[in-house]
Amino acid sequence: MSELRRAARLVVNAPAIVESIGQGPMHLHPNLEAVFRRVQADTTTVGQRFPAVVRDLSTNGAFISAAPLPLLSRVAVKFDVKGIGSVDAVGWVLWQRAADCELPAPSGTVLLPRGFGVLFESIPLEIRSAIAAAVARA
Repeated sequence: MSELRRAARLVVNAPAIVESIGQGPMHLHPNLEAVFRRVQADTTTVGQRFPAVVRDLSTNGAFISAAPLPLLSRVAVKFDVKGIGSVDAVGWVLWQRAADCELPAPSGTVLLPRGFGVLFESIPLEIRSAIAAAVARA
């Protein structure tokens, strides 16, 4: 299977806690409010907190194996990765796999688990640097 993603990834198997957090209100000057638009986070799951497993990780985001959250959910994700440390990130669900999926491969089949892809909005710089170093070593 060819790799189509831009950022190199680290295969991990890290237990995680995911919480759907939504986004806070913006208070804008009325003149700006009349012309300002932004992406709105999905609010149907705000407040839900559940265990999951981070399956792969890059400096830009992660694949999380769990029941998929709605697209554009804003989430807080907490997990530990050996050699990197404790990761505490905020991100957005940009894609989802609704069910497990088997794909043919030269060695048989590859099972892709259900879950969702998170693009990091906020992650500490030292953690992002540690992820980059770990990916470079892999």
